[in-house]
This record gives sequence, structure tokens and C-alpha cells, in this order.
Amino acid sequence: MQNYPILSLINTPDDLRLLSRDQLPQLCDELRGFLLESVSRTSGHLASGLGTVELTVALHYVYNTPFDQLIWDVGHQAYPHKILTGRRKQMHTIRQKDGLHPFPWREESEYDVLSVGHSSTSISAGLGIAVAAEKENADRKTVCVIGDGAITAGMAFEAMNHAGALHTDMLVILNDNEMSISENVGALNNHLARLLSGSFYSSIREGSKKILENLPPIKEFMKKTEEHVKGFVSPGGTLFEELGFNYIGPIDGHNVDELVSTLKNMRNLKGPQFLHIMTKKGKGYAPAENDPIGFHGVPKFDPTLGKLPKSKAAIPTYSKIFGDWLCDIAAQDPKLVGITPAMREGSGMVAFSNRFPEQYFDVAIAEQHAVTFAAGLAIGGYKPVVAIYSTFLQRAYDQLIHDVAIPNLPVLFAIDRAGIVGADGQTHQGAFDISFMRCIPNLVIMTPSDENECRQMLYTGYRLNAPAAVRYPRGSGVGCELQPLAEIPLGQSKLIRQGQKIAILNFGTLLPSAVAAAEALNATVVDMRFVKPLDKACLAAAAQEYSLLVSLEDNAVQGGAGSAVAEYLNELALHEKISIPPLLQLGFADEFIAQGEQEEILAELQLNAEGIERQIRAVLGG
Repeated sequence: MQNYPILSLINTPDDLRLLSRDQLPQLCDELRGFLLESVSRTSGHLASGLGTVELTVALHYVYNTPFDQLIWDVGHQAYPHKILTGRRKQMHTIRQKDGLHPFPWREESEYDVLSVGHSSTSISAGLGIAVAAEKENADRKTVCVIGDGAITAGMAFEAMNHAGALHTDMLVILNDNEMSISENVGALNNHLARLLSGSFYSSIREGSKKILENLPPIKEFMKKTEEHVKGFVSPGGTLFEELGFNYIGPIDGHNVDELVSTLKNMRNLKGPQFLHIMTKKGKGYAPAENDPIGFHGVPKFDPTLGKLPKSKAAIPTYSKIFGDWLCDIAAQDPKLVGITPAMREGSGMVAFSNRFPEQYFDVAIAEQHAVTFAAGLAIGGYKPVVAIYSTFLQRAYDQLIHDVAIPNLPVLFAIDRAGIVGADGQTHQGAFDISFMRCIPNLVIMTPSDENECRQMLYTGYRLNAPAAVRYPRGSGVGCELQPLAEIPLGQSKLIRQGQKIAILNFGTLLPSAVAAAEALNATVVDMRFVKPLDKACLAAAAQEYSLLVSLEDNAVQGGAGSAVAEYLNELALHEKISIPPLLQLGFADEFIAQGEQEEILAELQLNAEGIERQIRAVLGG
């Protein structure tokens, strides 16, 4: 820590608050340098944290954390927060098995108020925390830091609308890193922020309200005048004022002294406060400033080179397979529309967005809107494809049922990051999509075992003229040859290996492990391919031919594909009077899965080849 003389002294925010204000700029420089050095060695989220260094220092300097409650939305920007709250020496373990969690995590630190992985939850949770503090007369301050991407979600505005109505004391900070401020406007806003957040202005403002209480027309005139003065400098502020917040800003989010001054003034203001700060993603590291998307989440790299290593994988990822398929179909069908909730890069849609901009829609972080928007397009005669991560689709469950499945509209869901995602931990593992979709009528659910089947199933779902979902994992395929596109008959399974006594019924990309285990057991392997509709003829035949059936999926066992098999076997026993064999259901246990490499997690869950074989042998008594 020789390069970080001040940072090395900071083990808790109490240590930070012992510094003089003129030491804070140097601390910010050291914190930014340490963050770059740390993340480049471990991999992780970089650009967002580089942009929040000054804000993090100012917040912990002004507020009495952890008594005062600080909520980050989302966790990408919270690495500096982790470093300043006693976890600096553990940063080399972040995102690794049994290491620091990649996001704020309640079990990890008392400074992490809300466990977060997805976005737009801070204001709702913060309002609840603030109301609880108010009821207890705790004099506890509540601060929510939300990014300009996260605030696009409807939930954030629902929470602000409620907070404005309750008039509860809380501060919402909008970390805006997409707009730019010229020096003149920035200086004016910094001055205005100090003025509007100062005690003199605040006391005049509150006193005027009381004086004008009995003169509603004049009171309303003064309110509008105040809004117009603020709107002259920052037109966007009027919206937040209308929601009941006192809007301050925008101010320079990289001037730690201005931040400290403004936050000190705002700390004791009554009612809901809104501070708008301007930051630059990747601040202080030119390559990340120039390419904040590329440097958002990074692998291990050499920061002195200024560029990220290129992937050496010759086998394309499932996301790229999807993106290429999307381009192929769009070239033939102008009715295709591709939709993403702010995941263009992650979902493999960059080429599609460039080649077919009129058929591409990024709806921002608004998963519910994405699904109902797709429903509207389908009603209008178009063929929408919603590219969405498994865990993000959870947020649009009501829309999936009410707006797509009930009216039986032709919307295709390309569900990325199904199964084990890895380093992002509990909040990102795609463990539940089969379970929560399987009970929905009208919806076809497909589980490809390789990249060729993924393409064919996407094509099948697209041609279906009904709701359909294709789920596929993060990472590369198996390297199989891609065949010309052709529809797969609905509910048709495929025999992969013929064996005896045991039949492994595979759903998804664990097929290579299933085959390896079957080789050791001389078991049959059937790639079921469809969770809904099931290949019932195949299951009925297997129930009479084998003494043990094994379902295999990278999804929660409860309510998953194996449960569908069990339900049908029970049907056979009840109605067909067939004596059915026992069923071993392999998948994810009833627990949330922590971070780690995909391979080590699958091994721990006994869902690699050795684990599958071991679990089957245990049932057979060795």
C-alpha cells in the first residue's frame, strides 16, 4: 500500500471522517488508482466504480454510516463503497467462490443496507427504511444513489410518487453519467446548488410556505416561480418537483469539495430531496472514459496497455448465435422486431441494431414495458422477439401471463443467461425460468442442448404464431456444425444414446455431461428438447422399458422440467394403470446459488458428469 498513503489508513468510514477536507482530493485519486489496480487483477465491474469515487468519499464523509443508511442502485457502482467500508484487503476475492459478493450484500457488511443485483429498487426500499426511521424517531438519514439507467424503470417513479405524497425525509441522488455539462453551466449549477441547499434559502422557503398557507393563489404562484427558476438552469428538474421532491442540481460529481458542501447543506433539509449529479463513467482512466460500455465489466487485463484482451474462444457464444440468427431472419422478414431492455451488448444484438435500426428497440431498464410493448407490436401484425436475461424476465411475469399468453400472441422470448451464470451470484443465476413459465397456458418452452438446436428452436418459435420461449446459457456452445434452418415438430424428443435399465431425460445444455455419465452406466440418453409440450409418447414408452428414469436440467428441481415428467408419470399410473419406475430429479436444490465459476458450481451441485453418475449410483445402491 505504499502507493496509497491515505487510503491505507482508511479501514472504516470513521477513519475517513477524521481527514481534513483538503485531503479528500488525494484520497479520491488513491481510491481510483487502487480500484483500477484491483479490478484489472481480478476481473469485475470497472467503469461504473471509477465514476463514483468522489461521490462515495463525499457520502461517507458527510453521513454517519452505517447509522445513516446508504443504498446503492445498482451494485456495479459500489466497488469504491466496499473499499472504504473495511473490505479493501478482500477485494482480490470479489466475484470468486467464497469471496466478496459482486454487489452490496447484507450478509457481508453492516454498511450494505440492501442486497442488490438488479436495478431500480433503491427508492422503494429507501422510502420504507426512511418511514421506519421516522416511526422510531431514530433521526437516521436515508440516502439512495440511483444511476441514470436505473431510473428509467417505472418502479423508480412509482416510489418517487409515493415518497412525494408522504413527504418523508430522504435524499435521492441521481448519478447521471450520460449528459455533459459545459464549464459555464457547471459552475452556475454548483453555485445554485449551494444556494438552494443552504440553510438561509431553506428557512426562507419553509417560512414562506407557512406565511402563504392561507393565501393559496399566491402560494401556488410562488411555487411555480421557484420551479421556473430551477427549470431555467435544469429543465429536467421540474419533473421531480412535480413528484414532490425538492430538486437540486445538476452539479459536478467529480468535485469532491462541492459535493461535500452540497451534501452537508442537504443533510438536514426536510422532506424528500433530489440531488442530480453529473459524472463520467470510467473517470480517470482514459480507455474506460472512451469506451465505458466495453470497460463496464472487464476480464483480467493489463491497465498499462489501455485495452482489454480479445476472447480466444473460436466457438461462438449462445448470445452471438442468437444475434446472427436475428440478422438472418430480419434480412428475410421486415416484420421481425427485436426488443431488449438495455442489454444490447449482452444479448448479442449489436450487429442487428446496426444493420436493422428500424427493426430494433432498446426500451431501457423496463422489462415490464418490453413485454407489453412486444404484445402491442404482435397485435399490430409484427413478429416481436424479446431478448431478455432469465432473471430479468422475472420482473415481467405479470405481463408474460396477461399481455402475451392469455391473448395467445406470437411473441418469441429469447431467454439468455439461463442456468448457472457464475460470478454475479444469487441475483443473476437463471434458476427459475422453467419453473415459473411451465404453468402458463399457451406457452411453448424449448431447451436446446447445443448451438445448432438453439438456432432451430428460435426459428421454430418464430414460425409458431403463438407465445414461445427458448432458453440458453451464458457462454460458448459445444462447437457443433450449424445446419440450415428448419422447424422442429413440437414436443419431439431425440434419442442420443441407447442403453439399458436407466434412461436419462435431458433438458438443455447439460447433455454432454449426461452422455458421459451414461457411458459409465450404460444408460440411455434422450434429449427431451421441449419442456412444454412434453414428448408424452417417449415418456410412456420409457416408463415401461426402464427400471429408473432420471430427469436432468439446469433449473430448480421444484416446479421444473423434472416435475413435469413426474406429473405425467403420475397421470399414467392413475389413468392408464401403468406401473411406473422411480424418477430421480436432478437440478438445482431449494437454495440460492452463490457466485463462482460455472464449472466449479456445477461440480458442487453434482451436475457435472461425475456428479450425475454419483447421484444415480447412490439411488441404485452403488
